[in-house]
Amino acid sequence: MKIISWNVNGIRAVYKKNFLEWFKSEDADIVCVQETKAEKEQFPKELAEMPDYHFYCSSARKKGYSGVAAWSKIKPVSVSAGIENEKFDAEGRVLKLDFEKFVLFNIYFPNGGASKERLEYKLEFYDYFLEYLKKYQNKTVIICGDYNTAHHPIDLARPKQNEEVSGFMPIERERLDELENMGFKDSFRHFNKEPDNYTWWDYKTAARSRNVGWRIDYFYVSENAAKHLKSAGIQSLVQGSDHCPVSIVIY
Repeated sequence: MKIISWNVNGIRAVYKKNFLEWFKSEDADIVCVQETKAEKEQFPKELAEMPDYHFYCSSARKKGYSGVAAWSKIKPVSVSAGIENEKFDAEGRVLKLDFEKFVLFNIYFPNGGASKERLEYKLEFYDYFLEYLKKYQNKTVIICGDYNTAHHPIDLARPKQNEEVSGFMPIERERLDELENMGFKDSFRHFNKEPDNYTWWDYKTAARSRNVGWRIDYFYVSENAAKHLKSAGIQSLVQGSDHCPVSIVIY
């Protein structure tokens, strides 16, 4: 089973940049996207009615902001938007797809860079979600999305310069430590321990052409799922967003 996750930075924008052709060529079993910036009726019809896929989305109350969506060839047993907390669910950041053999979370974690308040909101979101996850400790769980946090110095091009920047603050990185302490594995690092592997590059500084990036998009999987990982990758050549897609193959 091939699962892909991608922060598209606007589904309508990426649709105009060959998203459909990319989607079809991947032929993935499940595709999750974040930061759609659209309500369901604003999705291009070709995407909302993709043949052979079941389509689900969660939108923020604030128009043109946040949002996640998923396409799955396998019909889930159930789908829910959110994590049972109005403060976070109003921003349309989570889709939970329950399948017979596993639970998939598609999450757009908050960005804490805009203000002290948004950093606090981000940390509260992490804390609440980590507690919420405990309900699923006996399940096979996959958590994909834009985590908005680089975990280790190897996960960004300039760690020293960014120690006090949201996205690499120790207090944020500790949340990913906690996730790993709960038994979750970073699927990419399960296979690849090399530096210079990033998933986000700043548009303003043309960072992508120089590969001055951050790895902030992940597939974290529970221990019982890690045993079934076949591969994990970063599609750094795929254009259309300031992020690139990440993927796993699991059997």
